Amino acid sequence: MTLTVDRAGLDLADPKAYADERRFHASLALLRRESPVHWVDAPDYTPFWAITKNEDILEIERNHQIFLNAPRPLLGTAEFDELNRERAEQGIALRTLIHMDDPDHRVIRAIGADWFRPRAMRALEPRIQELAKRYVDRMVDLGGECDFAQEVAVHFPLYVILSLLGLPESDFGRMLKLTQELFGGDDDEFQRGATNEEKLQVLLDFFAYFQGLTEARRKEPTDDLASAIANARIDGEPLNDFDTASYYVIVATAGHDTTSATISGGLQALIEHPDQLERLQRNPELMPFAVDEMIRWVTPVKEFMRTANRDYELRGVTIREGDAVLLSYPSGNRDEDVFDDPYRFDVGRDPNKHLAFGFGVHYCLGAALARMEIRAFYSELLPRLRSIELAGTPESTATTFVGGLKRLPVRYSIA
Repeated sequence: MTLTVDRAGLDLADPKAYADERRFHASLALLRRESPVHWVDAPDYTPFWAITKNEDILEIERNHQIFLNAPRPLLGTAEFDELNRERAEQGIALRTLIHMDDPDHRVIRAIGADWFRPRAMRALEPRIQELAKRYVDRMVDLGGECDFAQEVAVHFPLYVILSLLGLPESDFGRMLKLTQELFGGDDDEFQRGATNEEKLQVLLDFFAYFQGLTEARRKEPTDDLASAIANARIDGEPLNDFDTASYYVIVATAGHDTTSATISGGLQALIEHPDQLERLQRNPELMPFAVDEMIRWVTPVKEFMRTANRDYELRGVTIREGDAVLLSYPSGNRDEDVFDDPYRFDVGRDPNKHLAFGFGVHYCLGAALARMEIRAFYSELLPRLRSIELAGTPESTATTFVGGLKRLPVRYSIA
């Protein structure tokens, strides 16, 4: 079947398309070339403009006072959007940093900002290196063959971020399952149920857990990020229960799932580009460049939505007040006008102006932590790695928001 721009646009609203990398990138390339600001009217979805060029995504991110996160920060079905609106009116909707605009966004973001600044990262680095060694040793213990995505990659960053929050290790498995259900709501393997009510129940389970955590930290504060969130005050008042729980949710989920996706996807890229694996092993000083190339290559956050609060012209197209736009980060990170040979995995790529962490006021709070974790893991693995190959077919999560590999069977030899 011939690929048309209309068919390509519909792929942006199809979770299964994101799990088929060749099909998905073919659609994005066509949109960039022929219709970079493209109207998508997909069944069951409220229509939106698809923004696929790197510079256009940057322009919209810069104009955050015109293109707002609220009321539709993520792509969902029209039914799901309506259900979220109803929940918001009832005061029981998820309201994380990605749901907010200034001035709320600036004030709420500041609550956890100090925990992700360079000084805090330097203090955390020895612990991250220790954990990286633990999980490379885990690969050795697994006997030379494993599902790297499920048995290694999901656990290392999970342990880092939940330790930073101060959660007990006995709860890590529960947090992993809830995260997979939240981000994998469109995936047959991870979704809790098919209905929107069943999907929203995942959020309510998160809220119930974190409400108990908030009560405990307010009663007996400890030296962890959970206490900083629980005891934060805005204009002298504590955050309400749902804003507090929402803060925990974004840190506990996005703080590890995106990083694990990059670690898994990065390993697949190294296996499939053995010349780059050898190059990086011989030139470990390239590691910072390689980390950013893995992040660009995987782009675990697939999209954010913005809504125009006035008419705006982009590439000769008028985006009307009230129209939604979808910022396609995987497309921006393969833009031929920005990246030399964008479909080449290059561990020495420089410059690498990828958009995987967003841009401007909504730039990812945990970007430095994610880079540190990926660098620590591969700095531990690659000097010890003697051989590695695929031991089966990799599988990706069906999603329109956050995702990557859910299966990466590998066979290897590690010293």
